[in-house]
Amino acid sequence: MTLVPSPARRLAFTLAVPRWTWVLAAVALLAVAPLVLYPAFLIKILCFALFAAAFNLLLGYAGLLSFGHAAFFGGAAYITAHSVKIWGLPPELGLLAGVVFAAALGLGMGMLAIRRQGIYFAMVTLALSQMVYFIFLQAPFTHSEDGIQQVPQGHLFGLVDLSRPLALYYTVATIFVLGLVFIWRVVNSPFGNVLKAIRENEPRAISLGYEVNRYKLTAFVMSAALAGLAGATKALAFQLATLVDVTWQMSGEVILMTLLGGIGTLLGPVVGATLVTVLEHQLGATSIPAPVLIGACFVACVMLFRRGIVGEIEYRLARRNKR
Repeated sequence: MTLVPSPARRLAFTLAVPRWTWVLAAVALLAVAPLVLYPAFLIKILCFALFAAAFNLLLGYAGLLSFGHAAFFGGAAYITAHSVKIWGLPPELGLLAGVVFAAALGLGMGMLAIRRQGIYFAMVTLALSQMVYFIFLQAPFTHSEDGIQQVPQGHLFGLVDLSRPLALYYTVATIFVLGLVFIWRVVNSPFGNVLKAIRENEPRAISLGYEVNRYKLTAFVMSAALAGLAGATKALAFQLATLVDVTWQMSGEVILMTLLGGIGTLLGPVVGATLVTVLEHQLGATSIPAPVLIGACFVACVMLFRRGIVGEIEYRLARRNKR
């Protein structure tokens, strides 16, 4: 007698196998990538991918559009670079100092910004971010437009020599994976479900008794801390912290990465950050302005993939499985 699995079992098997297959493939790809491509280029992609994923935690799941995330990204880079180079802290404490600074800054900015909604929230974050930019521009320890250069990388936990390219790459890759795992755990927790409810219908969430502003502020601080982790990692990896990472253009770039990849998806910001970084790298040696082509890609994505690249793929697969 042949046992035929039920439609529910077949669907569950179909969805589960590709998910774990893609996870294992992604881990394997991260492991072998530095053997094919330059580790420094891959490190840059991973740092911006973590930055975009942190921003997506706020926009994609809490529905809050921030134009000030460069303050956390670049601010943490400055703090980590200064603490490691001037104070002589080991790299792990330097990273922690950058994350704590970004979280504290996010708490201060969030307490002011969450009092407003929509475009007013976005403008408040932009104004506060510009204030942070001018502070770093005038602060003596940032060295103005020269930035903090030649940041010592040191030994992570006294064991891992970060001056070695492969050791540095695998350290950054580990930080990136841990960051994504943390985001996945947050959005798939009861806290993440409340964030989605607030994003979909905030008045209804209030009527159910949730303290909406507290949830928004917590999401804002989490997103700021992760963005700070990305900026601190980038400063340590490239031994440099400059004003470029604090400008409002950086905030716009991370928004573009998230929109291209797909808002509200775990892998969307990673894909978007990879696409933008690769285009900037490839067009850097040509006469074609990178912002023009990236803008054209964004327009094409909006016209053809309204949910972003990953978002559109997930939507089409969901429709196919439903049929």
